[in-house]
Amino acid sequence: MDVKIEQSWKKALAEEFEKPYFKELAEFVRKEYKAGAVYPPPKLLFNAFNLCPFDKVRVVILGQDPYHGRGQAHGLCFSVPDGVAMPPSLQNICKEISADLGLPMPKSGNLEHWAKQGVLLLNTTLTVRKNSPGSHFGRGWEQFTDAVIKSFPTKKRGWYFCSGAATRRRRER
Repeated sequence: MDVKIEQSWKKALAEEFEKPYFKELAEFVRKEYKAGAVYPPPKLLFNAFNLCPFDKVRVVILGQDPYHGRGQAHGLCFSVPDGVAMPPSLQNICKEISADLGLPMPKSGNLEHWAKQGVLLLNTTLTVRKNSPGSHFGRGWEQFTDAVIKSFPTKKRGWYFCSGAATRRRRER
């Protein structure tokens, strides 16, 4: 299957793209986009991967599913495009960072600059129906994102994995 994703990820995940679950997932997502509003827009579906190539990943932040309101999701967990109000989850993250580092609250919730610095902003489910959080859970995205996460311990040295409030350092020895 020809998936439109950054080349290093295409290589790292090539086996996943050929598995039956992924083909079923791709068909499900195609039908969902045709049936109604689904976020993020198709061209931003793999934005996290396209902005943060496999060999550049230093930190993985894991969210649940994309924001489900119009204009919010752009393929990066917790991030919203410039000009979109920060959702509560992102406000909380920014407050913690501001308090920890003594920095002012950012004016924008766009985290593209994090991705370009090696932060993979990955949701466990990459798509969601408009105004329906969790609507694409259990359709195959979790298997795919598990494969993404599993690709690191054997192929990467010294990276951080963050999920919610938990952070742990992984090292390959």
